[in-house]
Amino acid sequence: MNIHEYQAKELLAKFGVAVPAGHAAMSADEAVNAATKLPGPLYVVKAQIHAGGRGKGKFKELGPDAKGGVRLAKSLDEVNAAAKDMLGNTLVTVQTGEAGRQVNRLYVTDGADIAKEYYLSMLVDRASGRIAMVVSTEGGMDIEAVAHDSPEKIETITIDPVEGFQPHHGRAVAFALKLKGDLAKQAQTVAKQLYEAFLATDMAMLEVNPLVETTPDSSGAAKLLVLDAKVSFDSNAMFRHKDVAELRDLDEEDPMEVEASKHDLAYIKLDGDIGCMVNGAGLAMATMDIIKLNGAFPANFLDVGGGASTEKVTAAFKIILADPAVKGILVNIFGGIMKCDIIADGIIAAAKEVNLQVPLVVRLEGTNVERGKEILAGSGLRIVPADDLGDAARKIVAEVKQAA
Repeated sequence: MNIHEYQAKELLAKFGVAVPAGHAAMSADEAVNAATKLPGPLYVVKAQIHAGGRGKGKFKELGPDAKGGVRLAKSLDEVNAAAKDMLGNTLVTVQTGEAGRQVNRLYVTDGADIAKEYYLSMLVDRASGRIAMVVSTEGGMDIEAVAHDSPEKIETITIDPVEGFQPHHGRAVAFALKLKGDLAKQAQTVAKQLYEAFLATDMAMLEVNPLVETTPDSSGAAKLLVLDAKVSFDSNAMFRHKDVAELRDLDEEDPMEVEASKHDLAYIKLDGDIGCMVNGAGLAMATMDIIKLNGAFPANFLDVGGGASTEKVTAAFKIILADPAVKGILVNIFGGIMKCDIIADGIIAAAKEVNLQVPLVVRLEGTNVERGKEILAGSGLRIVPADDLGDAARKIVAEVKQAA
């Protein structure tokens, strides 16, 4: 589950993390009002979408010379103009694809006088079973590009969750960022705070890019501030965090993926034309691979889980067919917990309810498989049976080509 930048900063602030003052806005008037609450005289107006590259993005509805989704404003009039430019328009970035995302929310923050930018992120390192803290002196840049061009500028510090965050971890972060004196102490503090937030809220990924060092003030003191933050959470842990779950913005998610989550279905839309309904994530991945091996492309990843009911199968069919790109469906079920005869009944009921008009190939294996095949054969519906996964992939690709 992803959240917006302003939500991420508000959450991190609860753990003591230093962030610039800012307020969310849903209209131009709210944006101006938000700016009046900030010290000024420099404001930053940020489009809030679940995608990176906003500053370099372009709005479809505006001219080619228009600015992107992150703009500096030196007056309330400029804040108002930026807000009116962004709200309701479609922002296209390197991460949104050509379709872009409509901007419905803004974040108006206080401007910062930046001396240096750094990078700091955290994620679960499944290989080591630890929390990996990735840091770099090259902040404000695409970290993938840094990893490709200058991998020596990236340091990874792993933290055993049993041991927890220790002082030496903080010192390692400060050393990697080449900070000294008070800034080094600040780096140790912010690293510890981010780690505590990461664990306490079951984050899956936390990215601060950039973490900035401000220009020294009149007393000669500089500060480390989290200028931008991207956070995603382990969706399976949200039952423990009702307050975090309420931050979910359904407008930022694919409508079919939202509908799938209501039925406890794991669904991800893809770019192909062959819909897939499979039980088990590994089997689903193998099914998609073998479709591609046979020269076609899957339209989705859909895992119905181990105990799919007729209602669940029907919901899965409806979600798959809601995608106008789908020209055929491949059902690949291994009946372990599920019995093949029960899943066959569900497939027939679902096909009838949705008035299925596209080719359907079904491969069943496992418990009561012969009975399941008999039920499908006697259904009176045009269901093409398959003996194994390779046979199923070849048949659905041929059926789709024939129907075209």
